[in-house]
Amino acid sequence: MLVDSHCHLDFNSFADDRQSVVDRARQNGVERILNPAIHLASGFEILGMAESFDEVFVAVGVHPNEALSWDSDTIHRLQEAARHPKVVAIGEIGLDYYRDYSPHDLQRRVLKDQLELAAELSLPVIIHNRQATEDVLELLTAWHAALVADNSPLKDRPGVLHSFSDQLPTALQAIDLGFFIGFTGPITYRNAPDLQEIASKIPLDCILIETDAPFLPPHPHRGKRNEPAYVRLVAEKIGELQSVDYQTIAMATSANANRLFDW
Repeated sequence: MLVDSHCHLDFNSFADDRQSVVDRARQNGVERILNPAIHLASGFEILGMAESFDEVFVAVGVHPNEALSWDSDTIHRLQEAARHPKVVAIGEIGLDYYRDYSPHDLQRRVLKDQLELAAELSLPVIIHNRQATEDVLELLTAWHAALVADNSPLKDRPGVLHSFSDQLPTALQAIDLGFFIGFTGPITYRNAPDLQEIASKIPLDCILIETDAPFLPPHPHRGKRNEPAYVRLVAEKIGELQSVDYQTIAMATSANANRLFDW
């Protein structure tokens, strides 16, 4: 069994062959695909798609690059969407200081509101972080402290740092808070020795595997459209880095996803 814990199957890149993409994932042992939303409308669209595919589960949330879409009604609509039985997380949420799509102060406010929603609903979070590590860790640390103070069941499975691309101390600090670390296709690239070193050093029971399809295809598909079937290549590379066999990686990362998303 494999789990692709982050894939944008709803994107237009899959509009013409979505069924074939899911079929190929099945043929490669992928039994769960988590599709996070990037804004409110996409969350409701993904819910409809998830009803057509047994493998597909959903996270609802507003991506930091979409923070300008946030209004007074958004949080209530997210609460509504999160009632669906296939919603297992709040995401994709976080901070993105690389793209200049949304003011930083607005991004932080929207992230804080969604962290509070996740705590209210006892749903883990899927965190996007791009060049905003200090602020992300500050907000997550404070949020996790509140979870501990409230004895929330979420304190032991707060979420995942999606498509990790930071430094080892960041990964270790997140792990200390109970977060998982998600690895995507770049871990297979020759020019990613730092990322590979991180994956070799952190505990296997803290790792999730992702595609982030249609983005970040692993070697040898670099430059082409990514898809959930390719998560196997991420698993194989992590096995190589951790010096364990593929079956062990597949079982461990699937168990990690099961523990986090409770599906």
